[in-house]
Amino acid sequence: MSQPTNSQPDDPQPCFEESLAELESIVRELEDGQIGLSEALARYEQGVRLLRECYALLERAERRIELLSGVDAAGNAQTVPFDDQASLDLAQKSQRRAARRSAPRPQPAAAEPEGRTEPEPEIDLPGTLF
Repeated sequence: MSQPTNSQPDDPQPCFEESLAELESIVRELEDGQIGLSEALARYEQGVRLLRECYALLERAERRIELLSGVDAAGNAQTVPFDDQASLDLAQKSQRRAARRSAPRPQPAAAEPEGRTEPEPEIDLPGTLF
């Protein structure tokens, strides 16, 4: 028997939008709670696979981004590759800042005597810039 000539041995990988739509459908099914436990587990596993695929597709797309650096005399766009490491550095710096902010602050050695309080600073009052 002859096989159709238009069949491909590997299934093409679905695009990001298709994967995301299927993932949203799975989430709705699971949230509705109308499917059995075994079916829910199977759909959950499928959803996790789709989520990983979506993240991988986004990562590949981010690596392909080019920044427009200018236009040459002929009007053609001049691009440079996007430095994805720079955004990673910014994320790491942000995480370190957040860790410093959430660290416990040392308590002052001597407490103010009762009855003597400092006036509250006038910060964030309406109509003021600073």
